[in-house]
Amino acid sequence: MASTLYRNAVVHSSADPFAEALVVSDGQVAWMGSDSTVHTVADGVDEVVDLDGALVTPAFVDAHAHVLQTGAALEGVDLSPAAGVTSLRAALDAVAAAARRARDLGASTPLVGHGWDETGWPEGRPPTREELDRVTGGAPVHLSRADVHSAVVSSSFARVTGCDALPGWHEDGRVTGAAHQRALDVVTAVAREDRDRLHGTALRAAAAQGIASVHEHSRPGVDDVDGLAALLAGTRDAASGLPLVIGYRAALCATEEDVRALLAAVPGLTGVGGDLCVDGSLGSRTAALRAPYADAPAGWAPEAARGVLELTAEQVAAHVVAVSRARTQAAFHVIGDRATDEVVAGLRLAADQEGVAAVGAGRHRLEHAEMIDAPALAAMVLLGLVASVQPAFDARWGGPDGMYAQRLGPGRAAAMNPLADLAAAGVPLALGSDAPVTPFDPWGAVLAAMTHHDAGQRISARAAFRAHTRGGWRAAGLDHTGAGEIRLGAPATLAFWRTESLAVQAPDGRLAAWSTDPRAGTPLLPELGPELPRPVCLRTLRDGVVLHDALG
Repeated sequence: MASTLYRNAVVHSSADPFAEALVVSDGQVAWMGSDSTVHTVADGVDEVVDLDGALVTPAFVDAHAHVLQTGAALEGVDLSPAAGVTSLRAALDAVAAAARRARDLGASTPLVGHGWDETGWPEGRPPTREELDRVTGGAPVHLSRADVHSAVVSSSFARVTGCDALPGWHEDGRVTGAAHQRALDVVTAVAREDRDRLHGTALRAAAAQGIASVHEHSRPGVDDVDGLAALLAGTRDAASGLPLVIGYRAALCATEEDVRALLAAVPGLTGVGGDLCVDGSLGSRTAALRAPYADAPAGWAPEAARGVLELTAEQVAAHVVAVSRARTQAAFHVIGDRATDEVVAGLRLAADQEGVAAVGAGRHRLEHAEMIDAPALAAMVLLGLVASVQPAFDARWGGPDGMYAQRLGPGRAAAMNPLADLAAAGVPLALGSDAPVTPFDPWGAVLAAMTHHDAGQRISARAAFRAHTRGGWRAAGLDHTGAGEIRLGAPATLAFWRTESLAVQAPDGRLAAWSTDPRAGTPLLPELGPELPRPVCLRTLRDGVVLHDALG
């Protein structure tokens, strides 16, 4: 592999906070130093790149994403606020325009859209199937809610797929439960026909944001085992030119043999779980709560108004025991407080059977972990659990007027996403996007963690950055490789950034919250703020291989 000297840079390295240049050779960081000393190594390299003051950091790791769904969403109709869809009217206009384009192209597959969230629309409701029928001329349409736990479909889609005959069908076209799963099966079957292309679309989008590894949380109904195996095999080598995909598969296992069979079917699988759902989502009112939803529709049965509990403590315990005995990692999707109670009870049952040390050795994961109280936090510490979290959720749905407050009321909503409590207790954090729920935007996630709606739950830029870089490798048991750091001998898995300025202190003067003063031996980070432009990724490397390049 050719060697490259990158010079005239700001290198984010705790090993050498004053480094201004580095050499990448054989996939590793082979040299670091000041720009005034590059003459000592320049003659021995194949290429010299002047970065013109750019920042060099470890590349990001997105610890929770759905690659096939993200690729499909990127190629479908974007109904998110980021696309300017901030009302029902705007959503219908976007769908109508997409339907016209599809007709012009002679498309024969359903029209697929993603990202709508009625809680932020002035109309306060999603489209109905009658409205979709009208604006598309009766075409088959599937529009997934932002949380991907419910959708709205057109009449023709419902009729052809049969979801209108299943539990969870609503006459206005909304689908939840079994009806939603049937709709997802159909949409996913179509997407699988273009699986490799959609995988590439998603992973290249990640690389363009400085992400060199993605944790894929695969589950039935969204993709299949063969697709996951192909995704892992296709990205195993850096020569693929794609981010490394670290794989988790949501398969409930009762025995060690079940786990080992899955590991054999998917070579390189890191964990059994991930999106193994203990409950659903708050936006779709399927997260399992101790008390009813504050905005539960009139007429809902008391039990339905508390969401859906999909696994029992006994099932969780059996799964953790099986996975622990197979010496791999378990992971659970858990959002509501009742679901948290259930998964903690299950983990405690597993620890009673196998021992705390045996369960803790697995470094099992809770995905999302949005409603963590003091007893749950204590259990996470005791059992050595990892919290895989998405700060963008608070940025998008937190605050007194956000979706959390609508669904839960202000009291319960104020306790959501306790990032500082988790960090202070020593729970390892790994940051992700849950793409396509929120987009690949790692600096946005760092900013969201720093500016949490609850000031008491904010964490420093440095803590958030480490959780989104080294934390992702640690969550997958790969921190021993040196990934997530810039030091001699570490993998050259890096990102290069053009940024407006590097911060010595936060805009309000809180130096300690940023921890970015090079005089203290701590490397600089970009200055981030709601009104400031995000750093622009100029190049992303994985083991020295270029994944994304805007340097020219």
